[in-house]
Amino acid sequence: MSFDTLISILDSTVRLGTPLLLACLAGLFSERSGVFDIGLEGKMLVAAFLSAAVAYMTGSAWLGLLAGIAGSMAFSLIHGLASITFRGNQLISGVAINMLASGLTVLVGQNWFHLGGGTPALTGAGRFQDIELPFAAALKGVPVLGPIYDQLISGHSILVYAAFLAVPGTWWVLYKTRFGLRLRAVGENPAAVDTAGVSVVGLRYGAICIAGILCGVAGSYLSTSLAASFGREMTAGRGFIALAALIFAKWRPWYALGATMLFGFLAALSNRYQTIDLGFLVIPNQFMDALPYILTVVILAGFVGKAIPPRAGGEPYVKER
Repeated sequence: MSFDTLISILDSTVRLGTPLLLACLAGLFSERSGVFDIGLEGKMLVAAFLSAAVAYMTGSAWLGLLAGIAGSMAFSLIHGLASITFRGNQLISGVAINMLASGLTVLVGQNWFHLGGGTPALTGAGRFQDIELPFAAALKGVPVLGPIYDQLISGHSILVYAAFLAVPGTWWVLYKTRFGLRLRAVGENPAAVDTAGVSVVGLRYGAICIAGILCGVAGSYLSTSLAASFGREMTAGRGFIALAALIFAKWRPWYALGATMLFGFLAALSNRYQTIDLGFLVIPNQFMDALPYILTVVILAGFVGKAIPPRAGGEPYVKER
């Protein structure tokens, strides 16, 4: 493998890993508060559709981003209403959100655009453009470091840089702020938090709202940056992969970065090498396409018993009288 090929694969890794990273951080906030959220997929899908639709109709990717965040937030609040206020089963609520988003995006998309549930192609200001960082062109000819800076670090949309900045931001919020301390505490022992006079319901709603924002950005990135339109079921299981990465990362922000980039790397490999001929063995493209999903199953089978989730996760809190 040449150096240029490696840089190209790593560039694709960053692009393909970005929505996984945002969704993984969204799940981290939600599950740290004790609310399991398997509806990440549905929220990303709704955000991807709304952002592409609004960006096409207004010609502004930023308005599309706001619409995507609003749609994701609405579905987050539905999940919160079902699982926090009415103390319903969090897993069933997440499944319902995924099913609702899957059907609703196709139905509304077909009604609005008559393109089989998709949206027209986005052009110009309707999608986020890649940003060239300072001195990227000037340093391009420098051996090794030049191509890394010019092709790998530079040349991404603003949402990619925002996603990577969200990792230290998440770490700081969770471990260096009073809100983060309370959020982690409510995921472990909500009764103790309630006894201290802090609202368990308020903290959990705050966490799922943050998750809604991050899922909104992730979905918007898919349709207005990574691609130039919305296609039906375009999330393609990324929400579930993000959940697997979250378990692999043991609910820690920096580990989440490594886990999601690993999934992104496998996706980049499958895109780059559709078929691998080893001489004695030919690996077909179907296997390469399935690699990220195979890793998801392997991680869940190998790490679900070792990664310990927040103790109060999945359990609705009932205040003792």
